[in-house]
Amino acid sequence: MKAAILYVLAGIAGGVMGGMGLGGGTLLIPLLTLFLGVAPKQAAAINLVSFIPMSVVSCIIHAKNKLLDFKKAFLVAVPACVTSVLSSLLAQKVKGEAVTKGFAVFLIVLAVSMLASRSAALVKDAFAGLSGALNFPRAGKR
Repeated sequence: MKAAILYVLAGIAGGVMGGMGLGGGTLLIPLLTLFLGVAPKQAAAINLVSFIPMSVVSCIIHAKNKLLDFKKAFLVAVPACVTSVLSSLLAQKVKGEAVTKGFAVFLIVLAVSMLASRSAALVKDAFAGLSGALNFPRAGKR
């Protein structure tokens, strides 16, 4: 019973991320592998199954809110489907440990990238606010 509750909580966390379009598997897979002891390949498969209904519902809501650009989505979906077939075949031949390490590297690169872009935005905003607060004269104006 306790394990079922943990799986439900992992699903909720993945659903929150997926509903926002942030990739629920980015959170769900580490939760399944690190905290529930699920093998990496099995965690990926569970994520894929949970992704189907989650993405359908999210797409309907985003389309109703006029946030879905079907042309751009199609341009992303077609190559994604093709490469997912190839990647699924490759995953059958790769050891689970390699999948885990590859995913870990992906998450680290993603985290560093997000931190760097957010830090740059914060610094830019801080300097903009500072220059406005100090009323620095603009170049060419006196």
